[in-house]
Amino acid sequence: MEIKIIASGSTGNATKISDGATSLILDAGITIKRLLSGTGFTVSDAAGCFITHEHLDHACAMKPVANLGVNIYASKGTFDAHKVSGHRYHEIKSLESVTLGTFEVMAFDTVHDAAEPLGFLIESKLTGEKVVYFSDTSYIKYTFKGITHLIVECNHGERELRQSVRDGIIEADLAKRIAKNHMSVERLTEFLNALDRSRLKQINLIHLSDNNSNAERFKQVIQRTTGAEVYVF
Repeated sequence: MEIKIIASGSTGNATKISDGATSLILDAGITIKRLLSGTGFTVSDAAGCFITHEHLDHACAMKPVANLGVNIYASKGTFDAHKVSGHRYHEIKSLESVTLGTFEVMAFDTVHDAAEPLGFLIESKLTGEKVVYFSDTSYIKYTFKGITHLIVECNHGERELRQSVRDGIIEADLAKRIAKNHMSVERLTEFLNALDRSRLKQINLIHLSDNNSNAERFKQVIQRTTGAEVYVF
């Protein structure tokens, strides 16, 4: 599985994955110019673009991507928030699946301050590999079997969040909103401990907070928990 994290964080998120036969775009929260450059000008070759939720750092290039002839898959809440419709926009509900080329993609609901946010379980019928992708969620209520790759939010740590409040970097109310809407390294570790890791090869940590994270600590924690390759973006 080829995974390219084009952008990650509060300024924008976009990822391209490919199994050698089919490619997908996961989130389009950067300018179309940057997305084109980051994919090697192959956006129009993607079989589809999956959007987790309506916030601009995940969806601002949704319309330009559709204008390039790429079908967009997201929840009704996401499409309603952006007031888009037409043959390029395909609603997908939690626990529904769609087959695009050699990929089968199943949506699952996440927990965030957005309208019907989703994560995606992506299986390649060509290679047998399985990818879980989620961002901007406080926790995941599902577990998965046979996962080989993870592209998952690790936004903050509880100790880093408390330190930011003590240092006056953020207000206590904001810290509570972050904890309520984003994945901490502690909750991610709980998710990983419940996960079938028998085939897990690679973990990509995305959407780290600028103020409330510690990339090296998070990498060590997740490596120690799983024994898998861990990359931080």
